[in-house]
Amino acid sequence: PNCHQHCLWRLNETYSGVKGQASQTAAIRMSGMCRRSSAAFAKRPAPVCSPASLPHDDNCRTGMRVISFLAQETRDTVAINYVSPTIETVIHQTLGDEGSLATKPTYEYVQLFSGQSSDGSPRLRQSQVRRPRPFGRATHTIRSMEQKDVLKALQRDHAAELKLAAKRLKGTARHTEIIPSRTLSELTGHEILLKPENLQVTGSFKIRGAYNKIASLSEEQIARGIVTASAGNHAQGVAYAARERHAKATICMPQITPPLKVDATKAYGADVVLYGDVFDEAAAHAAELASTQGMIYVPPFDDYEVICGQGTIGLEILEDVPNVTDVVVPLGGGGLGAGVALAIKTFKPEVRVIGAIPEGSPAWKNSFAAGRVTEADQVVTSAEGVAVKHPGDLPFALLNEFMDDLVTVTERDINEMILLMLEKHKLVIEAAGAVSLAALEHLNLRSRKFASATGPHVVVPIMSGGNIDTVTMGAVIQKGMIARGRIMNFEVELPDTPGQLVKVAQLLARERANVIALDHDQFKASGHYTNAVSLGVTVETNGPDHIDHILMALKEAGFQPKRIY
Repeated sequence: PNCHQHCLWRLNETYSGVKGQASQTAAIRMSGMCRRSSAAFAKRPAPVCSPASLPHDDNCRTGMRVISFLAQETRDTVAINYVSPTIETVIHQTLGDEGSLATKPTYEYVQLFSGQSSDGSPRLRQSQVRRPRPFGRATHTIRSMEQKDVLKALQRDHAAELKLAAKRLKGTARHTEIIPSRTLSELTGHEILLKPENLQVTGSFKIRGAYNKIASLSEEQIARGIVTASAGNHAQGVAYAARERHAKATICMPQITPPLKVDATKAYGADVVLYGDVFDEAAAHAAELASTQGMIYVPPFDDYEVICGQGTIGLEILEDVPNVTDVVVPLGGGGLGAGVALAIKTFKPEVRVIGAIPEGSPAWKNSFAAGRVTEADQVVTSAEGVAVKHPGDLPFALLNEFMDDLVTVTERDINEMILLMLEKHKLVIEAAGAVSLAALEHLNLRSRKFASATGPHVVVPIMSGGNIDTVTMGAVIQKGMIARGRIMNFEVELPDTPGQLVKVAQLLARERANVIALDHDQFKASGHYTNAVSLGVTVETNGPDHIDHILMALKEAGFQPKRIY
């Protein structure tokens, strides 16, 4: 724990069966050794470590996080999946999810580090990409970025690129000012400072990445036109950025896209093409346009310039909140999270970056557990901005290295935060923008690194956007009010005689319950041949205690109320 040198990890291959057969599987043993000096290194034995027993030391950054092991035997190549902050070893990422190990070709990323830079990051000494000798069927599918492009992006000068992105965005994107939240600070026991990207140009952080990408293009590329696929904030960001650069933009959207979003995108001067029933079909059409017409495709998250544009949010946080200890960011495709984590860890690595996802969108949780990008079987969440089945390859590579923890939140948590922001801060945020806020109450229980940190916490949650239509807002408000005990619906059976409805109304008036709706139904009583009617009542209340008083008063008056919600 006191050693500030890096760890050396050695691979020992133990083969099973007859060595040399292509179908063999190699078992991998990881040996860990702290190298304080060459003498100590030569004399000291290397203990065999399991993933659970690997050292963790954030202070000297010698801890290794073994994500997973994936081994295949080719007599001279063993494929391994894991990532560490400071390493001298092989970084490998497999391609594709289909097929067995014996039929899946892989690439190796060999990256050697020597010590640390002044900012705490590893100094790159040598890197190369090589493809091992294939065996079996050499077929695979690369879904997003080419592996060589991912590796090329990882080797760029992150500090310089982030500063360049901030320079490009100056005068175009808004430097959103930090908003202290007394309500959330009292609720969590930590100092909470909001980063309101819902107040950004186009109502979302997406303008940052889109503009930085388009600003990086040459005049010849601009003349060819811009194309992308999106059903939400990315579409408006690209349309706005293209207009600023005087470029023609074509946005492909699914035919089910709400007219409000279509009109908002058109308002920025883009041509909107409605194609397909789902996003994947629209994205495929955008890729076809880029291929056949030579247009430049602007990805929503799996692109280095886009990620650096989003990373300017992290630069602003460090500038505005020099004592920040934690940044909470929602994860969808991963562009925002990767950009913020890259900026934070490049310039102030001691600050923790915590990702937040809805429990119904498990792609990131599954990917971190597997040690590689893994597609979710299904995504069920109201937060459509982070409802992504397949995270980006480059965002995964960055977040797997730089993100400190991941927290899941419920739909109820999300709805309650949308309502709280509206009531307490007079801010409109979309469901995806509320995910980071929903994580705040759970950091002590669900984030090991947050809970174990000493000293006061200064937390900056990023509210990623505020583009929510009025119908959805109305539904969210109602759900949030129900969850907080602000609306109650109950049923009660009444004798089918005059004056019974008046008794209930008078009782509710005495209890200061505001009636929103009534349903007086003679055919809904429990017995068809009883002289009774069913009364359904929806009332506005002041919270759970008020609801309990109302139900108790009804029972004391001789009624048998049944609470529906």
